[in-house]
Amino acid sequence: MDPRFAHIADWIFDLDNCLYPASTGLFTLIDQRMGAYIQRLLDCDAVEARRIQKAHFHEHGTTLAGLMMDHGVDPHDFLEEVHAIPLERLPRDDRLAAAMARLPGRRFIFTNGDEPYARRVLEAIGIHAHIDDLHDIHASAYRPKPDPHGYELLCERFAIEPARALLVEDMAGNLKPAKQLGMTTVWVDNGSERGSHGADPSFIDHRITDVGEWLESILKEMA
Repeated sequence: MDPRFAHIADWIFDLDNCLYPASTGLFTLIDQRMGAYIQRLLDCDAVEARRIQKAHFHEHGTTLAGLMMDHGVDPHDFLEEVHAIPLERLPRDDRLAAAMARLPGRRFIFTNGDEPYARRVLEAIGIHAHIDDLHDIHASAYRPKPDPHGYELLCERFAIEPARALLVEDMAGNLKPAKQLGMTTVWVDNGSERGSHGADPSFIDHRITDVGEWLESILKEMA
């Protein structure tokens, strides 16, 4: 193990646009379903739905958080609807799977999505068997990253000691609460929408472009 990471006991990964390339455009499909949901909910056209969707995303961290606050949307209904997308465009990633399997310690997913969708994605890219557990938006009490509450609940739920934990994220701003808790932080700079928003070296320990490639590089000493 690369000595910079020898102290890590818990490896925490974001999911969307982090463990698979942002270039797959999977979020485009989710975006489309979010827009359609808002059109039906508020009886508005596509342009207005898009404006509302992005306004909530930028202000609250997720579209769901804004819809719950302003319109009383049921989170289970919303998430089931917007995540009902085909996953054929997701490539299986055997390199990532092999690297995940070699990581010492526990491996978690920490996502603003929900568990059923996350498990479908993990199965599609071929790493489901190598993940110990998953902390989704329901487990975060609907307070999405970067709200610190979800990070605190994650640590409490799994008895994670932040000083021995590492968070990998494509949204740079989501690393700040992790760093404040004492975690090691890794930013996946891969072109995600607003991924670089708020990026600051004060809370980013490592910057990478591909998770599988990075894991291989830090595990090479174990070969």
